[in-house]
This record gives sequence, structure tokens and C-alpha cells, in this order.
Amino acid sequence: MRLRTLGVCFGAWLACITHAQDSDRADWLRNPAMGNYKAYAEFKMAHYTLAREVWQTLAEVGNGDALFNLGILAEDGLGEPRDRDTALALYTTAAQRGNFKAQYRLGLLYSVGQWLPKDTEKARLFLSLAAQSGDKDAQGMLARLDAPSNPPTPLQQADLWSAAGEHAKAASLYSMLAAQSDATAQTRLAWLHEAGRGVPQNLAEAARLFELAAAAGEAEAQYALSVMLRTGRGQDKDLTQSLLWLQRAAAQNHVSALAALASWQAATPP
Repeated sequence: MRLRTLGVCFGAWLACITHAQDSDRADWLRNPAMGNYKAYAEFKMAHYTLAREVWQTLAEVGNGDALFNLGILAEDGLGEPRDRDTALALYTTAAQRGNFKAQYRLGLLYSVGQWLPKDTEKARLFLSLAAQSGDKDAQGMLARLDAPSNPPTPLQQADLWSAAGEHAKAASLYSMLAAQSDATAQTRLAWLHEAGRGVPQNLAEAARLFELAAAAGEAEAQYALSVMLRTGRGQDKDLTQSLLWLQRAAAQNHVSALAALASWQAATPP
């Protein structure tokens, strides 16, 4: 995807994110990328009711990102009572819609067999679907299923602990790996600090970790950092830097960043 320069794109970016703040149901359905970006921003500000409103609207038309994120809210009990049955239904529907995050999540859950019964075949199915989408974590976990005598890598072990609900153990291992400059572990640990899962909620620490991982080239962290800079949550608001990190994530084919950037670029006159 050929990206426009920061200067050319910034006017449309500023206009669109200003509009996103005041957007409504019709806007989200017309521009799901803008809706998902707005909801993710609300999520980062712990405005879970507002985030849920957007995601529920998009879930009604089968948007995979929205379905997956609603599953996160239900599984973790963010702004609502924890409901794992609802989370499972949402993850499954999102996976069927091709959402690789939901596919990977289900693969992990069926691998560890905690709140879902252990089912190696279902784990292999969902991990295979995510791997086909190019998800490297799924590819690695799938290889481990095919060679069960091989111990998991430290990052895989942390992911498995997280899936099993042992968030403090996962956070400890992610922290060790993050200190060794593992960008994926830095991103995972940032998510835990952001949600207060296994560690105290600390948005400043989440932002620091996202920034480290983003600078190392981790697309998921670049997208997350873009949203933090857009909202001023955990970071000082900086719309220019927000767009820059969104462009960098999109350049790595990050699906959500590509969709958001494409929608805003379309608003820029040629």
C-alpha cells in the first residue's frame, strides 16, 4: 500500500478524528474503521460503556474486530459482569468471520484446558486458521502442538499462562523478556498494565512499553501507541505523532491500521 506523506494526510486525519469524537451509529456503520478506532480509543480511556456501544453496533453487521473486542470485555468483566459463555460465543463468531486474534485466542484456550475443556483438535483448527492469516504466534504454537515433547518457548509459556488466567505469572515472565528487549513481550506486558490484569493498572507504564516495542518495529504496539497519542491517555496528546505511528503500523500490513488509514486517506483530495 502506497502511503501519502504525513503533511498531505494530516488535514484529513485531523478532520476525521474530530468527526469521530462526535460520530454516531450511522457513521460507524458507514465507516467501520473509524468506528473501531473510536471504540479502541474509548477502551484505552476505560470508557467501556462507550466502547461497547460502538462495538455492539459493528457486531450487528458481523465485524470481526468488534466481535473479538466484545469478547475481551465479557471475558475480563470490563464495565460489565464477567461472562465467559458470552465471551466464548463472541470469540467463536469472530473467528468464523476470519478474525485471526479470535482464532489465536481460541487456539490458546483449547490448548490449556482451563475454562474451556482441553481439546487439541479444536486448538489445532483455530491455530491453523490464524496461522493461515500469517500470524507468527499461531504458527509457533501450532508447531508446538505437532511436537508436544518440545517445551514451549518462554514467550509461548507466558501466553499459555495468560490464557489459563494466571496473569501474575504471565506478567512476571513477560517482564523478564521485556527487559531483554523482546518487543512482543513488551507489547503483551503493556496490555496487562493497560487492563490491570496480573499487575496494577498503570497507563504510563503501558505507554512506555508500547513506545519501546513500537520503536523496535512491533506493528501492534505502533497501532496502540497511535491510539494513546490520539487520546492523550498514558501519553501527552500528539496528533502528528499519532498519525506517524498509524502509518508505520499500516506499512507493516496491520489490518486495523490499514483500514483506519485507508478511510482517512479517501477523505483527502487527490
